[in-house]
Amino acid sequence: MNLFDKHGGYRKLDSFTLACVLQLGTWRFCEKFLNRTNDPGGRQFDQMTQAARSGRQNIAEGSERAGTSKGTEMTLTDVARASLAELKGDFEFWLLRRKVAPWRIPSPEAQAVFDVRLDPSPLQEGDGLHESAKHILAQYEKFAPWLDSDNPDRAANAMLVLLHRVLNMLGKQLAAQGETFRQEGGFRERMTAVRLEEREQQQADAGVPNCPECGKPMRRRTARSGMKAGQPFWGCIGYPECKGTREMER
Repeated sequence: MNLFDKHGGYRKLDSFTLACVLQLGTWRFCEKFLNRTNDPGGRQFDQMTQAARSGRQNIAEGSERAGTSKGTEMTLTDVARASLAELKGDFEFWLLRRKVAPWRIPSPEAQAVFDVRLDPSPLQEGDGLHESAKHILAQYEKFAPWLDSDNPDRAANAMLVLLHRVLNMLGKQLAAQGETFRQEGGFRERMTAVRLEEREQQQADAGVPNCPECGKPMRRRTARSGMKAGQPFWGCIGYPECKGTREMER
């Protein structure tokens, strides 16, 4: 059994790719449409770009932490989801401030954005930043007619549709992580299992027998009373719950 579970590989996830598109789209939107009039202190710019960054970064960090903590992986995936839900609220409020209702889901306008499919990730084991960046930029171009629009309401509505999509992805991702944890357990259980496996192998190599009653490894003990006082024997490590013994060969 391996001590560390599979981890990383987040660059192949559609959720990560779409979160990158959303971060790029958020920066584009904020740089183009927020100004001293509608965001005089720059606070809205900071909040929206940080929420987009948090979504992307927590997907990556959660994937990397999966090797040593399934719980942390799920927590960070949930943080990513919460951050992007916060960003969704910001785009909703942008439209409300302008007295514009968001597109219905489904509607012809929203469906056009929904219908744009992401390309399968071309990344192979060992591929790095260059190929990943090319893939992300290529996916952004698919949505550029909306995200690069000079119409802020069109851009905001498209961002809402993409946020709806990525939140659904992350919900399914979180459910899958929970099912994996349910079936395989966490890192502490893996550490215990690996250590027990190694200890049993060491004991087997040293000729230490298993208990005839419960199967656990045994330990060298010395009789303290009776006719065999002072003589060594094998006693179960589960004593006193298990009182299995074996005579020690001389």
